[in-house]
Amino acid sequence: MTETGSASFKAAVVQMRSGVDPAANLEQMTRLVREAASAGADYIQTPEMTGLVQQQRKPFFETVRTQSDDVLVKAASALAKELGITLHIGSTAIRLSDTKAAKRAFLFGPDGVLIETYDKMHMFDVDLDNGESWRESAVYQPGEAAKLVDVCGAKTGLAICYDCRFPALHLAYALAGAEVLTGPSCFTRQTGEAHWHVLLRSRAIENGAYMIAAAQGGAMEDGRETFGHSIIIAPWGRVIAEVEGDEPGFAIADIDTAQVAAARAKIPNLRNQQDITLVDAVTRTGALPERAA
Repeated sequence: MTETGSASFKAAVVQMRSGVDPAANLEQMTRLVREAASAGADYIQTPEMTGLVQQQRKPFFETVRTQSDDVLVKAASALAKELGITLHIGSTAIRLSDTKAAKRAFLFGPDGVLIETYDKMHMFDVDLDNGESWRESAVYQPGEAAKLVDVCGAKTGLAICYDCRFPALHLAYALAGAEVLTGPSCFTRQTGEAHWHVLLRSRAIENGAYMIAAAQGGAMEDGRETFGHSIIIAPWGRVIAEVEGDEPGFAIADIDTAQVAAARAKIPNLRNQQDITLVDAVTRTGALPERAA
């Protein structure tokens, strides 16, 4: 595991209710980011699908643009520079072809320069209760690489929404020295009520890292229901900031990576980790192994 230094900064999560009009979404994002910056945030994260939430395929592809033509991407760069902040667009849809897009995160430095992008790796292809079904892979192309970046002096792992259900991704970041994990999301209300807090707290606890996750909230214009509860979690698993409920807003908290070192010193599971050798006794013998006396 890579050792890191110490960094401290103020982080904010912006909770939105993005719709089908990119211009209106940009206006909402800009207002909330300005509010968070006025409250002292050095790093501000927006949710998954900041620029467009549209589940109908035809109008989606009529609206989505390439990265070079995307209005929100250009505006975010200018906003980061104007406010002197690190601005993390949790994701916005970027056209790759006439039939595929990327859910792409953007990280801009205080000078407005693009530091890094990250394309969501794990597609939300699920069949939930009450007939709720999603097939992200029908529209989006999954990313191929995890990205570890510097945010205000802290090593930070980039992820998006459904990625949070894949502990191996976050473990890889932690073993590479990540002190902060991210999870900007558009969690459905159904999955959020059941799993949002426990999943994100688990990723923080098992890796001894901060988890910062902005979210969409409420009844969306395209018909979906989202959970909200944008959140910041400390390395010991304690929630230190949260937007209660599903209304747009922001929450802010102090990040001190000395707390990462403290948590990992108490429970050094990253150092204690062993290679796993699986003995498949069921397949080998055709029966469960005998219980020891």
